Amino acid sequence: MSITSTQAVVLRAVKYGDGSLIVDMLTALHGRVSFMVRVSASSRGRMRRQLFIPLTLVEVDFDYRLKSSLQRLGDIRMSKPLPSLSMHPYKLSMGMFLSEFLVHATRDERENVPLFQFVAYSLEWLDGVSDHFSNFHLVFMMRLSRFLGFFPNVDDVLEGGYFDLLNACFTPDVPRHGHFLKPSEASKIGLLMRLSYQTMHLCAMSREERNRCTEVILEYYRLHVPGFPQLKSLSVLKELFA
Repeated sequence: MSITSTQAVVLRAVKYGDGSLIVDMLTALHGRVSFMVRVSASSRGRMRRQLFIPLTLVEVDFDYRLKSSLQRLGDIRMSKPLPSLSMHPYKLSMGMFLSEFLVHATRDERENVPLFQFVAYSLEWLDGVSDHFSNFHLVFMMRLSRFLGFFPNVDDVLEGGYFDLLNACFTPDVPRHGHFLKPSEASKIGLLMRLSYQTMHLCAMSREERNRCTEVILEYYRLHVPGFPQLKSLSVLKELFA
């Protein structure tokens, strides 16, 4: 038996039977892993329910079995507390959206340490900031696509051009398929690709503009990630940041 110890972020926990959870995590060493967990009745138990709240950063020990769809969790420990993600009302709503988004965006991911490190760093950044984070989810989704393999080349940005969502590139001509952005919206996507968490506050947007960018990026993911669905939490996110 070979025990794996790895950092992980909890993505989703679904109740299963009486006192058990099926927990989906993004791990540093094995990508997406699902666990069957018997939660502790005591708040001080080893498998206490608080550790399985979505977007919690943890360290886990388990015997990884390649052919098993559900792993058995040996131990779990808090890696780094992120208190404001569960206390700040805007961050709480944004976190609901991000966890649902990550469940589907990383569904088939295997070992991808840079991707995991980006997700963990991003959550820590969001937890630590006090304001100017209304564009966070936009930058997060665009940056994540780099680790998933379909981030457009920032050197390819074409002034006055169209953005081909299907082929992930800018083009001077109207694509023959219907999945593209006109120049007025394509320029915003070009700007988003250049933003970082530190500079995103410089891009002022109205709620309507931000929501439109969110819809476009999600359409982009649906074109590049098989089975990517409409997200239930999107309606809540759209009400944030007037």
